[in-house]
Amino acid sequence: MTVLITGAAGLLGTELTRQLLAQGEDIVAVDNFTTGSRTNTVQFQGKNNYWPLDQDIRKKFRIPCPKGPFSPLTQIYNLACPASPVHYQRDPWNTLMTNIEGVRNMLEVAEQKSMRMLQASTSEVYGDPLENPQSETYWGNVNTLGPRACYDEGKRVAETMCTISSADTVIARIFNSYGPHMALNDGRAVSNFILQALENKPITVHGDGLQTRSFCYVSDTVNGLIKLMNSDSEGPINIGNPEEVTLLQLAQEIVELAESSSEIVHTESAVDDPHQRCPDIYQAITKLNWMPEVDRKQGLKYTIDYVRTQLCDQ
Repeated sequence: MTVLITGAAGLLGTELTRQLLAQGEDIVAVDNFTTGSRTNTVQFQGKNNYWPLDQDIRKKFRIPCPKGPFSPLTQIYNLACPASPVHYQRDPWNTLMTNIEGVRNMLEVAEQKSMRMLQASTSEVYGDPLENPQSETYWGNVNTLGPRACYDEGKRVAETMCTISSADTVIARIFNSYGPHMALNDGRAVSNFILQALENKPITVHGDGLQTRSFCYVSDTVNGLIKLMNSDSEGPINIGNPEEVTLLQLAQEIVELAESSSEIVHTESAVDDPHQRCPDIYQAITKLNWMPEVDRKQGLKYTIDYVRTQLCDQ
């Protein structure tokens, strides 16, 4: 079958493309490279079953027939949207419209071509949660007027659009993911800490560092998305690693794994920074037979090696 992936040059899109190509699927890879990296796509160039499209999903478009022996289009993974605060706050209107106009356009494609569409939602719909861990039935605690609202509320609207559409859709609420091919300038904890550690610069931790996150290695996240797509579930279903860690502990682990001389320093807390974030993955376990497999320290080692290589190539 042929699978359409939007946001195909980002962290998740790159790994999803890799896994699906390995399974023998044909891929139409859509990205406008606002935050996705053309470098991530080099490994796929020249493959007969890979067809890239430079396209902004906010603009209506018809999917031309791929060149070569492509099978019919049957699935859409809609991953397109800036996902880090640094990126989505740079142009909040673009972020919001990607989740409204972009999702509407992809739903229209799914309806017209009778395709199943997986919508990449986020743990950000839970905001700064008052319930921990967060299950899919939790409605969240979101500041609708804060600097993160363009992303949080955009994703909430996208979920609503999927539920009222006549298209066959499924919603994945994705928690923090990391790994090779992540953007080094995305401003999030893992990339920031690794860059600072490898350059032996101070590790900057917002606030006291006791806020928690749950980090899922990219191959595990994507494996969960594939299982969800091929299930009969409509979601939403949490996809994330339930092992909770403070950002201070994460910084300490990265310093140790990178064999860095960096010191940890504390900076002002970020606005609306969630105090805790951890998925309840009971639904993923029981409905998808999915659990993360890559240990956090092992995943961090893989990611540190990747970033070190990228720095050497610059």
